Amino acid sequence: MGWVHRRRDLGGLIFIDLRDRYGMTQVVVNPAQAEAFEKAERIRSEFVLAVTGTVRVRPGETRNSNINTGDVEVAVTEIRLLNPAKVSPVQVSDYQNVEEGLRLQHRYVDLRRPSMTQNIILRHKITKAVRDYMDGQNFLEVETPTLVSSTPEGARDYLVPSRVHPGSVYALPQSPQIFKQLLMVSGMDRYFQIARCYRDEDLRADRQPEFTQIDMEMSFCGQDDVLGVVEGMLAHVFRTVMDVEIETPFLRMPYHEAAELYGSDKPDLRYDMRFHNVEEFLSDTEFKVFKSALENGQSIRAMVLPGQALTSRKIQTELDETAKGHGLGGLFFVGRNEDGSLKSSILKHVGEEKLLALLTAVKAQDNDLVLISAGEKKLLQAGLGKLRVDLAKKYDLADKNKFSLHWVVDFPLFAYNEETGAIEPEHHPFTSPHPDDVEYLDSDPLKARAAAYDLVLNGNEAASGSVRIFQRELQEKVLGCIGLTLEDARAKFGFLLDAFEYGAPPHAGIALGLDRLVAICAGQDSIREVIAFPKNASAYCPMTHAPVVPSQEQLDILHLKVEHPASE
Repeated sequence: MGWVHRRRDLGGLIFIDLRDRYGMTQVVVNPAQAEAFEKAERIRSEFVLAVTGTVRVRPGETRNSNINTGDVEVAVTEIRLLNPAKVSPVQVSDYQNVEEGLRLQHRYVDLRRPSMTQNIILRHKITKAVRDYMDGQNFLEVETPTLVSSTPEGARDYLVPSRVHPGSVYALPQSPQIFKQLLMVSGMDRYFQIARCYRDEDLRADRQPEFTQIDMEMSFCGQDDVLGVVEGMLAHVFRTVMDVEIETPFLRMPYHEAAELYGSDKPDLRYDMRFHNVEEFLSDTEFKVFKSALENGQSIRAMVLPGQALTSRKIQTELDETAKGHGLGGLFFVGRNEDGSLKSSILKHVGEEKLLALLTAVKAQDNDLVLISAGEKKLLQAGLGKLRVDLAKKYDLADKNKFSLHWVVDFPLFAYNEETGAIEPEHHPFTSPHPDDVEYLDSDPLKARAAAYDLVLNGNEAASGSVRIFQRELQEKVLGCIGLTLEDARAKFGFLLDAFEYGAPPHAGIALGLDRLVAICAGQDSIREVIAFPKNASAYCPMTHAPVVPSQEQLDILHLKVEHPASE
């Protein structure tokens, strides 16, 4: 039984490729089977059929090694039409380029495409491998509530009005954070959950309002314990699902080093292109850009673009414009001509000797192009970091068959919001300060590091976690640093603060984004390709038309009144 993928009438015989979740099977209808042949003549793509017949080996020249049933076919004796189908708005073929809006509108058809089916199967296998591993490590899978109180997790909550408590609302959880910490207080020393989470964030092309994470927490442990479990879990997942061996333990990179060398807290290490401080080679020049930068306490950095020494001036101008779009003042280039001589617009300003020494210092090969930029250090790092990603895409520098995993550790505990003038948690307010930096909470909170860690997979933040605060006094102090009074803290988190006084153990945890992990394993750029029924980039479902305007009756039951903005 299955769907008609393709029908071919070759005169004397009719061939039908019958498709289901498991693959494709060729069925053959002979005119000698008159009733079946008559039905086969009326069959079209996506009709649902049940066929009865004899499985036989295909003749040698007709065998198809590209499919797992390619050595056999079914000689049909009976065809039953289970359901006809209209002409499909979405071609059920991996060779058709269909507009995404149409695919999402008819997702139930889109999911029939073999590649989409395989993505959903891969997601199932990865999820199962995670559960198998976590069970083997003595973790308990515990479900936490999805109707909760609002908490400051860094994004806006989705709110659910309560009918039985008029005027009150639940929030959908941005993460199970507080509940998994309470589970540690409860003695459930190893918890995990394939958790649904919800965040009403500003729209981005590849962000979903609801998503799934592999959530875990451990008691009587520290950072090394959590990182070890995650590395073991991912090694198991890649080995059993992808047949890939990944090297453990993963590299650990301090946050300041990631910013200094790559201008990002999630650098893709499948390619190098790190930043080099080249100020010593340019300190004596009268060239205005570099001289002014150094006199004003700014920085000069260079990075190596492999294999592009002979890039045309036109392309260099385009790269310069891209750099300016990322907030950089501009780029200067140094390379070699085919005869080995230096090629650079700053050659006469800096001199051959200094530029040769610079090329040696940044380890540039003869066919590499060196890019140099100057500016305020923080802006320079951020701009070069974005440019680095652009260049890697433009010149296809990342090996698509490689999985590069590493940790970024020792994040700042707080960040300063320049718009509001407030101090905000870099991770979340339940993250413990680095043991060496607790003293800064009283004197200079922005200097404090966090006992926090992110896992980076191919330049994507794959997981984020931290050692948690488990003592009431310290938790109240951290909440105070972000502007919550004791009264506010007790109103929002009184139950958690109270729990810390009943024997809370030291604990730590992490959450991995399942959608992103599956997308990377599937070789997809968008997480929408590995979610069965995603929203579009506007957080809208073209299939069900959610969100919808509620009826007046629904509003009355919930004691709600809606005022639409004047623009609507």
